[in-house]
This record gives sequence, C-alpha cells and structure tokens, in this order.
Amino acid sequence: MGEAKRRKELGISPREKPIDFPKFDKKSIQKKVRSTLYKYPIIPFLFYAVAILTLIGGIFYVVRFYELI
Repeated sequence: MGEAKRRKELGISPREKPIDFPKFDKKSIQKKVRSTLYKYPIIPFLFYAVAILTLIGGIFYVVRFYELI
C-alpha cells in the first residue's frame, strides 16, 4: 500500500510537495538573444518593418473610419 492510499484511509491531507521554480538567469538569456541576432541579422529589420506597416495601417484605418479625407 502506498503512502497516498494510507494517508487517504487515515483521513490525513496529502503530503505537500515543494514547488521548485526555475532560476531566472538574465545573463544566459542575453547571450541566447545576442547569438540569435548575430546569426540572423535581418530580424531587427523585420520587426521595424512590421511596426511601421502596422502604424501606417492604423492611420489608414482611422482616416477611413472617421472619413477625414
């Protein structure tokens, strides 16, 4: 008989397990991001292009919605 069944029969609450959170290592994340950006240098340009297109699209949507032109 396992401990869980024995505790259940005795009416004892289940044993609590400690929660181990992973360590947040800022330096290792920075190294991974930098190595990815060095490997694929086009990524920042793609992000800028998407941001500019989103901005232009939003402006176009607002102009058409409010019939400003």
